[in-house]
Amino acid sequence: MRVFLKQLRPAALILLVMIVICGVIYTGVMTGVVSLIFPQQAKGSIITITLKDGTKKDFGSELIAQKFTEPKYLIGRPMTVSNLGPASDAQKKLVAERVQWLRSLDPGNTAPIPADLVTASGSGVDPSISPAAADWQVARIARERGLSEAAVRATIKRYTTGRLAGFIGEPAVNVLKVNLALDGLL
Repeated sequence: MRVFLKQLRPAALILLVMIVICGVIYTGVMTGVVSLIFPQQAKGSIITITLKDGTKKDFGSELIAQKFTEPKYLIGRPMTVSNLGPASDAQKKLVAERVQWLRSLDPGNTAPIPADLVTASGSGVDPSISPAAADWQVARIARERGLSEAAVRATIKRYTTGRLAGFIGEPAVNVLKVNLALDGLL
């Protein structure tokens, strides 16, 4: 028992030192460095806009989806998290419901609906959609807002990011930024 207690003290001391180094010092240094190098991202990439009356308002994060359901807005991916496989009956039902909802939102649009408008992302909070999914919605948004399709496409293009280094990933349209721009806030 005496040997056990003799070994317990240094082990507990090492544990305490490692907790301080790894859990406090390292975390604090990394948070500070990242806050200096990437201040916007470290704060959550929040979009803050100064309104006409001079007040500032947060509209959401560039990195987390916001739910838009009105026809005048660009609609993003479904905000649900599921581990359903593409062949499961439950997934097929969810996709069919989403297709029906999108068709009711724009009954005149008979073009095939892009997959990312009817399927959720892995996280369920993907802030972006494909350019094809944005393009599918252009006529409806233009009609609802009394704008030309060219004006809506120009706004979408402004908030479309390309592939990283020209070949990594896919182009993406940030839904929140497009909708804020269409509302005249960006």
